[in-house]
Amino acid sequence: MQLRIIALPNATKYFFESYFRYKFFTLAPLYRNSLKQKIIYILFLFIGLILITDVYGQQAPIFTQYYNTYMFSNPAYAGMRRGICVNGVYRQQWAGGFNDEDGYNMAPQDILLSLDSPLKVLHGGIGGSVIQDRLGYQSDIIVQVDYSFHLNLSIGVLGLGAGLNIINRSIDGSKFKPVEDGDPILPTSSVSDLRLDASGGLFLNQEGRYYVGVSVANILESGFKKLDPSGNSITSTDRTFYVVGGYYFTIPRNPMFEIIPSFMILSNLASTQYNLTGIVKYNDKFWGGVNYRFQESIGFIAGVRFKSFKISYSYDLNTLPVSIPGSHEVSLSYCFKIKAEHYKTSYKNTRYL
Repeated sequence: MQLRIIALPNATKYFFESYFRYKFFTLAPLYRNSLKQKIIYILFLFIGLILITDVYGQQAPIFTQYYNTYMFSNPAYAGMRRGICVNGVYRQQWAGGFNDEDGYNMAPQDILLSLDSPLKVLHGGIGGSVIQDRLGYQSDIIVQVDYSFHLNLSIGVLGLGAGLNIINRSIDGSKFKPVEDGDPILPTSSVSDLRLDASGGLFLNQEGRYYVGVSVANILESGFKKLDPSGNSITSTDRTFYVVGGYYFTIPRNPMFEIIPSFMILSNLASTQYNLTGIVKYNDKFWGGVNYRFQESIGFIAGVRFKSFKISYSYDLNTLPVSIPGSHEVSLSYCFKIKAEHYKTSYKNTRYL
């Protein structure tokens, strides 16, 4: 269940830390010679950075149409598409089912807007996103600015991305109704705090064939001291890592149909969510599919494309043992095509000569 509450350290973190320290410092020097070995070394270092950190904070938002939000979750995705692309996603989770006694909507709600473009002069792409993530009386507004450096490899284009995050978190403490007055943790009025954080990622894309990416958000886990009356920064950004992948399969006897299986794993090491998705496209204009979120929900997806404009909708039907309303999600996107030099891919196999 996506409750997105304050998470405490998990004992498995200490196992991963010890294991990674051994593996990294023992084996890392072996991966520094060829370009391929350097890439493996970078991946090893990147995953290690995720594993050896503590886990506190509020869980990141998750989307059923996560493949439309890669610009938000992975800065290395910037500029991977052939144009200036704008995406907007609105998600209302558990619609109409969670109101307080005053009728205030307590369910998670997210509004995301992202933009990215390839930029030849910087040998990669730039992008950014703005999201309002609201949960109960807490609201986060996050502005991200990202850059991705692109490496042209025989297996695809590898993006190495970094991003700067500006987070404004606000809590309306006046709406709290504590069991006992004078709780030092709960604010008694509307308070807000502004913090900086960072993100990083890798994204490998072979256009029209497959992609895979790994990223970490909120590396610094910045604490919001102003939101904690005790001054201990008990609330912070949540260091979260993402692993995504997808494959494009065209039916040989009927190339008008394309099947796109994909997955996303999201974790802060205290809790993990798994998404498996299957999309069927017809003539690159109509599509439908199903998303399964492990032990939580089944999402039904439908979309249509008109020239460079796409619109899609999904509805999540909860599979939890308790009665919880479904979730709605709408995604809009538009790409302005630009003339850019296509990446030249070299192959060592003679069949491609």
